[in-house]
Amino acid sequence: MNRENKRKQYEKGYYKTHPCQDSFTCKVCGRLMTPENAGSDHRNHCSNCLCSLHVDIEPGDRAAVCGGIMEPVAVWVRRGGEWAIIHRCRRCGVLSSNRSAADDNPMKLMSIALRPLCEPPFPLERIREMTELMGGDGKLPPDISDRM
Repeated sequence: MNRENKRKQYEKGYYKTHPCQDSFTCKVCGRLMTPENAGSDHRNHCSNCLCSLHVDIEPGDRAAVCGGIMEPVAVWVRRGGEWAIIHRCRRCGVLSSNRSAADDNPMKLMSIALRPLCEPPFPLERIREMTELMGGDGKLPPDISDRM
């Protein structure tokens, strides 16, 4: 890459308007990530462990000085059914949302999506008592209790 192209690449906002053709090695799991198979022009996280680096303040600006590991903490569904990953920086705690890529690890995505159901904020043994406290009778409808 000649000096002029390199200078342009590091100008503010370059990655907002230009596809990222760079490969990188994941700082967490060590896998080599290439832009192919991502399903978009911007590969911004590892398809295996879904981790990223805190390099942007606004998408594509490369203005963050933190450089911490962005770990996946949640997923959400965007309009149109597309999944996105919520990342939290281990160093500074900032949250950001990234589109999921076509080649992302489906088991990792599902495990993140199911985490709140597997680890509820209350003991499941007390669900009947809590339902009664909220004005319910604490009993399951007959058709549901027959299946259990």
